[in-house]
Amino acid sequence: MKKYFNTTGVCVPRKHYMVNIDNKLKEIKKLIDKENYFVINRPRQYGKTTTLNQLKKHLYTEFLIISISFEGIGDLVFSEENLFCNAVLDIMVDNLALTNANKSNLLKKLSINIYNLKDLSKVITKFIEQCDKEVILLIDEVDKSSNNQLFLSFLGMLRNKYLLRETDEDHTFKSVILAGVHDIKTLKLKLRTGEDKKYNSPWNIAVNFNVDLSFNPEEIATMLVDYDNFNNLSMDIKKLSEKIYYFTSGYPFLVSRICQVIDEDFYEENKQPWTLNDIDKAVKIILDERNTLFDSLIKNLENNDALLKFINRIVLDGEEFSFVASDNLINLGVTYGFLKNNNGKCVVANRIFEQYIYNHLASRTARESVSFSGYNIKQSFITKAGGLNFENILRKFQLFMKEQYSSKDIPFLEQHGRLLFIAFIKPIINGVGFDFKEVQVSEEKRLDLIITYNNFKYIIELKIWRGEKYHENGINQLCNYLDIHNLNKGYLVVFNFNKNKEYKEELICKNQKEIFSVFV
Repeated sequence: MKKYFNTTGVCVPRKHYMVNIDNKLKEIKKLIDKENYFVINRPRQYGKTTTLNQLKKHLYTEFLIISISFEGIGDLVFSEENLFCNAVLDIMVDNLALTNANKSNLLKKLSINIYNLKDLSKVITKFIEQCDKEVILLIDEVDKSSNNQLFLSFLGMLRNKYLLRETDEDHTFKSVILAGVHDIKTLKLKLRTGEDKKYNSPWNIAVNFNVDLSFNPEEIATMLVDYDNFNNLSMDIKKLSEKIYYFTSGYPFLVSRICQVIDEDFYEENKQPWTLNDIDKAVKIILDERNTLFDSLIKNLENNDALLKFINRIVLDGEEFSFVASDNLINLGVTYGFLKNNNGKCVVANRIFEQYIYNHLASRTARESVSFSGYNIKQSFITKAGGLNFENILRKFQLFMKEQYSSKDIPFLEQHGRLLFIAFIKPIINGVGFDFKEVQVSEEKRLDLIITYNNFKYIIELKIWRGEKYHENGINQLCNYLDIHNLNKGYLVVFNFNKNKEYKEELICKNQKEIFSVFV
């Protein structure tokens, strides 16, 4: 059977190229062996359902697995307590894959009229006692029901059974695992309808789930090895997996999507070894597409002004913030997949998200600014060799800034000036070129922009004027950056917001490098 990379729904080893997650499953099993209850809360398309599916296969010989997903079950079962409780019982029994006769016999042993959660609790106890294996309960897509008070009461009932088990007063599931985007431990449970008093959480018995579900380069390599062997190729697995990780930081959907684009868009008919340039091209395609993950990211960003401003300060200005788990805004950014903890610093989760957010902000800035018409006509900047005349691009941008903005626009430009340049250059490179940002944290708030166009590469530094000393330091840093990319020429755009500033250009020669700069 022909295998392929999958980015929708659950991944299946016999059909799809997959990362080997055995080490992650072993870490999860350690929690189960300790009889822990826990929540696997990760952002959308982070492989939660696939992980649960693989976990079931990993555990089925040792445990009885009861798997529930309330997605698609319908709202009717949540309308009345007895309907909900009987639906849960049916799902539990169906998971046993019994014949109709055996199923009927089991239901007789469990015989009790179920009207409420108290009755369901008794049935669960009987059910556990009838099983010859310890029972694990998996509940996927808990976000679909987390706003339903009946479902939260169900979790509260499981919580009470857990506490009674610890004192040998009841029998219940060995482990209960919930999976969803939000950490359900933060939700609250009313004691009874109309009462203000609440528990801190119906699930405060859950331990922290610290298993890293992202893919490191070695794990990404296992999927590439599978692909390589299946297609009889000879790829540089180590370099490819490290480059994929560089862009994705191991975000499962993004890892699979890069591989999917390369395989299906570049080598669908003629399988060949991948190159590092293939990964760059795949990232460019992904950044230009709309998908459910990106739509969710942007929706969550646009719907929370405080989060938008916070992300803006990190992405655009390169500001540093300590990662404080108790900070609600940081925690929200982590929940939605925007942010992560990097050695105690709060950073954007991966370079693709950072770039996508940057492009989105640049597009917004372009809509809010004056027209670029007449300034950034693509044909006037293309060289005979198929490259870009960057000196002319910078001169035109300088002219645009001089003619269209004045001192009264300084507050806008201080915040959006660099995004203006990105929006200015987009129509020039679109279709052929690829731009990628590298925020450099410093007092100058530098931004290094890497642009590839055909076989040419350009390094442009965008920074705010902070005085001669910082300017000289910036020149040295740009020279070092050019060294890293094996380039002898770089470009510099300096945003000077002083009242008596001069619109000028300079050609700087330093450390055997040539830097063309404009002041705007």
